[in-house]
Amino acid sequence: MLEDDFTYVIRKAFKGLALAPGEAAQRAGLPENEVLAFSRGHFSADTARRLAPVLGLIPEALANHYDYLPQPLAIPHIHRIDLPFEQERVNAWLVWTGDSSILFDTGYEPQSCAIALDAIGSPALHQVFITHGHVDHIGGIRDFTGREIIPHGAKIEGSEPMQPGDSIRCGSLTIRACDLSGHANPALGYFIDGLAQPILVTGDALFAGSIGGCATPSIYQYALSRMREVLRPLSDNTVLLPGHGPATTLGEERVSNPFLVERSIV
Repeated sequence: MLEDDFTYVIRKAFKGLALAPGEAAQRAGLPENEVLAFSRGHFSADTARRLAPVLGLIPEALANHYDYLPQPLAIPHIHRIDLPFEQERVNAWLVWTGDSSILFDTGYEPQSCAIALDAIGSPALHQVFITHGHVDHIGGIRDFTGREIIPHGAKIEGSEPMQPGDSIRCGSLTIRACDLSGHANPALGYFIDGLAQPILVTGDALFAGSIGGCATPSIYQYALSRMREVLRPLSDNTVLLPGHGPATTLGEERVSNPFLVERSIV
């Protein structure tokens, strides 16, 4: 299941562009009631195709979003830790090889991540990395600092500071930070080098089929530019591990994520 359905996608775009549905409808040459119905869950591929350019989104990606789900990924050494977050869910990701055990984010409830790791028989962790400081990603951080593990992150209380471009070696793996600020400021993504496929932990900067919400139009534009700059040089087989929802690949997102267009808004 995706983190965001198509209604969340267009609401994030409306907010990011400070654009009312009525104005968007006028620019797209659509009746306002049609756009309002679409935003409330009445899906129409034709409406999606006509509305998308006004919102700076990929028309075919939005038109196909209703049925989009990335192909299931079975990636050796990568374990999704699906954790409770109030009435929702949040991810932590465990990378577990013969010589290293690395956790990305710690969930919302104080001990839920540690309990989940024990349940799958995870070995003692060597490193913990935090993508950003929102409560659903750092709730369990004290449980790990209590185990004498100092997490790495950007401006996270109790963490070892890490900046974009910094890298840390852990066994056969190298973890390299990049700037994915926008939804949160600051926010780090993490490249994992040393596995069979390139991996990028995106936090809430990018979900399968969507992006994290942004507080203001200027932050929205900055988030898109940061995300596109980070993703542009990467290969299609890069695996993306988001803060919510399923793992995906950059190749799938380049086709199916409406926000990955790189052109001016109509």
